[in-house]
Amino acid sequence: MDRRPLGRTGLSLSPIGYGAFKIGRNQGIKYASSYDLPDDATVSRLLAGLVEQGVNWFDTAPAYGTSEERLGKLLPRSNRLVVSTKVGEEFADGNSSYDFSAAAVRKSLERSLKRLGREVLDLVFIHANAQDLAILHETDVVESLQTARKHGLVRFIGFSGKTVVAAREALSWADALMVEYHLADASHAEVIAAAQAAGVGVVVKKALASGRLPPSEALRFALAPPGVTSVAVSSLSLERMIENVTAITDL
Repeated sequence: MDRRPLGRTGLSLSPIGYGAFKIGRNQGIKYASSYDLPDDATVSRLLAGLVEQGVNWFDTAPAYGTSEERLGKLLPRSNRLVVSTKVGEEFADGNSSYDFSAAAVRKSLERSLKRLGREVLDLVFIHANAQDLAILHETDVVESLQTARKHGLVRFIGFSGKTVVAAREALSWADALMVEYHLADASHAEVIAAAQAAGVGVVVKKALASGRLPPSEALRFALAPPGVTSVAVSSLSLERMIENVTAITDL
């Protein structure tokens, strides 16, 4: 797969990235079908196969159960791979909790560094819920991430929220946005265009509407806007991931 530049960061990502939710969590899910968590050997084969196919972006989060630990242990070591994670949301005992205070962000980054086995995090997104605009305006999270970037704990920072207005607000400070954009919801189209004009990278989440849209058509749609760098797809099947890669090879 040809790489695409992520805004002005200098990072180049494969157009298909791997959303590592399913290797770490199967509770409180929004996917169309339930699934069992795979064992380490299965995850190791999956991750190695993805790298072999040219996938170089892997996205995780503390709220994805054991995903960070498993990536840290099982993802092949290479400085050509980009791993993104998030701050703000935790998941335990079947429920999400949110904390965007400076102390919580600092602890979250420290845990992610340890879990992923890294000295520096490539890219960290704010993991916001539907109160995303208030989170930006009323908490310490943006300043905390800017401080972490200044001190070299994080290379680049970004925003993954719910609303168009909050995504637009984040353009003033973010290196990258993660937005929901698919055949059934193109509401972020203008934000994607504005991000491209501002040099802010854009990656897409839920391009398949959590498994409810036809992959080939949905992926091509999500990758069509000039400002989109990559789409994070979560699957436990290497064969399906290869089909996804094949579906967009001519883009």
